[in-house]
Amino acid sequence: VQLQASGGGLVQPGGSLRLSCAASGFTLDNNAVGWFRQAPGKEREVVSCININPNRPYYADSVKGRFTASRDTANNTAHLQMTSLKPEDTAVYYCAKDCNYALRGKGTQVTVSS
Repeated sequence: VQLQASGGGLVQPGGSLRLSCAASGFTLDNNAVGWFRQAPGKEREVVSCININPNRPYYADSVKGRFTASRDTANNTAHLQMTSLKPEDTAVYYCAKDCNYALRGKGTQVTVSS
């Protein structure tokens, strides 16, 4: 079971990024998928969790209305579309099987700065 997040980078405040999470060894469609972020000196935060029923995903209050999580079942990939980015969104972002941080893959750095 492996997960690999990608798509991070440097973006200006107000900009957008789309993170991807490629899964191997299991089918994303049959499992919940979570996104977490960890910034230096801050507590880890659950950004989003899509359960097996994707109609009611969870979003942290800090990202509601700006981030959208989705699954691409054809490619066994999950995505996190991030818009209206703020400096406080700067962190390493991880995707995780079953919305369980212990089952995360390698993260991707997102830096929001002018």
